[in-house]
Amino acid sequence: MAKKVDGNLLAARSFARMGVEQMFGVVGIPVTSFATSCVREGVRFIAFHNEQSAGYAASAAGYLTGKPGVLLTVSGPGCVHGLAGLSNAQINTWPMILVSGSSVQADVGKGDFQELDQVEIVKPFAKYAGKAHSIGEIPKVVAEAVAASVSGRPGGSYVDLPADVLHEEVTEEQAVELLKDLKPYVPIWAREGARKEFAAGDAEVSEAASLLRNAKRPLVVFGKGAAYSHAEGALKSLVESTGIPFLATPMGKGLLPDAHPLSAAAARSLALGEADVALVVGARLNWLLHFGEAPRWAKDVKFILVDVCKEEIEFRKPALGLVGDADVVLKQLNKEIKDQPFALGEKNEWTQKIKAKVQANVQKMAGSLNKDVVPFNFMTPMRIIRDAILSVGSPAPILVSEGANTMDVGRSVLEQTEPRTRLDAGTWGTMGVGLGYCIAAAVTNPEKLVVAVEGDSGFGFSGLEVETLVRYKLPVVVIIFNNGGVYGGDRRPPEDLVGPHKDDPAPTSFVPGARYDLVMEAFGGKGYLVGNPEELKSALKESFSARKPAVINVTIDPYAGSESGRMGHRN
Repeated sequence: MAKKVDGNLLAARSFARMGVEQMFGVVGIPVTSFATSCVREGVRFIAFHNEQSAGYAASAAGYLTGKPGVLLTVSGPGCVHGLAGLSNAQINTWPMILVSGSSVQADVGKGDFQELDQVEIVKPFAKYAGKAHSIGEIPKVVAEAVAASVSGRPGGSYVDLPADVLHEEVTEEQAVELLKDLKPYVPIWAREGARKEFAAGDAEVSEAASLLRNAKRPLVVFGKGAAYSHAEGALKSLVESTGIPFLATPMGKGLLPDAHPLSAAAARSLALGEADVALVVGARLNWLLHFGEAPRWAKDVKFILVDVCKEEIEFRKPALGLVGDADVVLKQLNKEIKDQPFALGEKNEWTQKIKAKVQANVQKMAGSLNKDVVPFNFMTPMRIIRDAILSVGSPAPILVSEGANTMDVGRSVLEQTEPRTRLDAGTWGTMGVGLGYCIAAAVTNPEKLVVAVEGDSGFGFSGLEVETLVRYKLPVVVIIFNNGGVYGGDRRPPEDLVGPHKDDPAPTSFVPGARYDLVMEAFGGKGYLVGNPEELKSALKESFSARKPAVINVTIDPYAGSESGRMGHRN
């Protein structure tokens, strides 16, 4: 009797053939057998407690690998929960595929178990949404989802697998025929040979070089789009050959070391406010960059935008747009400049002005950083954590950061030395990404230590996933800044303590002194409770050396924080 292949196995083979190596999710009816089949086909499945966290993991995996990260959910509410990760990927322009089971097609409209028109509900958050109406359509839908998620500006795709389709069968010979055209997706940066299809026009590249050459106060700005394209080498060549100062957006940090002599990070307001030509690579002129508008930018600044998305450039209306892959375009620009070289030089008035401001601001911050304040404020433990991370050397740990004050302070204090080593709330300012990002980072970069630095509020969104860290034995150290609430504990003035519910906790407050370290220990991981510099140093040294799941619960003064939000609008 001929060997049969069901829809679960055919779908698993389809994703494996397309180069998918990891999958994140929560199993149940009707997708449990599909997840098991994926493991059989060599796709590592990481089972989570919550689809939202698994979705954030899939979105981050897409960014870190350049291949679509895949989230698997059950039907109905599982799919709805998965929209958190899918929308996060779409907003951050990371490749991701949400795969959900769905109702038996013959029972749609009757009130079937977890029935929902999932294809329609995902459309606002995805570039592509496809449903396999029969087993023969599975490979085609999977291939189309992968192609859509990685083409042009990366983003989200959706694959709908009805329960009846997963139980359909074909022969082994039919399966081989259906899968014959599927090939692994290879990210642009990993492809050999010329990449002309991802290059900008020669005329535009020449004009960009001319604008930079004739600028009096040029600036290079780069973001996570440049990190995604692995443009660090080309950026280094450009900056160091021309002497142009640079700024990185939060997740662009590390493409060039934060301590680089041409970094203008500590003089951000000056650099933005006085630049006359700004080359913006793989970053959008959105709220994080003040929309490219005055008063944070000079009124007459000329923007050169490098973006893979033509529509983004047309929307922003820059002085010049270069449509193409960031790494490819920068290499074109470097070649153009090499033919007619220029450099600002160490005595250039613009670079000297920025360096002077950087030095003054660094010295000013050092006054606060170098003090040991107990009970802890945010600066003292952040300095200790910075020093511990830097002491690891190369490969540098991947840093995951979320929270209000914790993330804001961390952006200024924690140093990135290598590319793609910072994951934070991103374009949408999403809270709750922390543990999902940690798991994605550990799974896709098994040679690296992963360190999360997050507030107690941010941790609370996904805290139970510490069990997932323990179950998969992932080298993740989670450091929680515990100040008893969102921005801090209950700090209401007397005039707010009125009304019938005045004895309830403040909307911003949590249980004081919560033992998050014991939550980790309940699952077999290592927990630390620290409240002074020596305790923190000891916990960091031990946990970093062990490279096993750990939570360091850092007690912070509940009055140390303040309400925080639009990080990009800070000086």
